[in-house]
Amino acid sequence: MRVGIYARVSTIDQQTLPMQLQQMKEYIVNRNWKLTTEVQEIGSGAKTRPKREELLKMARRREIDAILVWKLDRFGRSLADLVTTLEELRGLGVIFVSLTESLDFSTPSGRAMAGMLSTFAEFERDMIRERVKAGIANARERGRPHGRPKTAALKKNAIRDLKSAGLNNSQIAKKLRISRASVIGLQKGT
Repeated sequence: MRVGIYARVSTIDQQTLPMQLQQMKEYIVNRNWKLTTEVQEIGSGAKTRPKREELLKMARRREIDAILVWKLDRFGRSLADLVTTLEELRGLGVIFVSLTESLDFSTPSGRAMAGMLSTFAEFERDMIRERVKAGIANARERGRPHGRPKTAALKKNAIRDLKSAGLNNSQIAKKLRISRASVIGLQKGT
């Protein structure tokens, strides 16, 4: 079993990184698995995690058979992100193990836990959707604007002028600091 381990701390000041790595390496030895890659990341969980993505790419290329993490919250940015990632790994046939929670998604109880996590993630998405709908309804009742600002629509004349001057859609978008799709969409509306 070729294993990739992922260890993360939020800040450079945290001293748990060596401890995470040591415990995961001991687990691999006890399971008679082979450590293929070791990924260490330092940074906030809310930001992108490029080293985590590298590990997932290895899984997609079938270079590893399992991913071992010290704790679930070290791996996923949110419950929805975690569930989506775990579902992808399961589809790839890559085992996922979280050491401190004793979650091994290669076992029947681990797969049951993955199902429960999926249910809670769906619940979380539904709750967010309901809050957004309620917020929009409240804004409408009060006559307040909602949704994206119509900044691109305000630049319709500038788009027409720049197009007449010979600029292409990408150049116009860059000059006006709006998306290329907005430039194209506003031209279709004229």
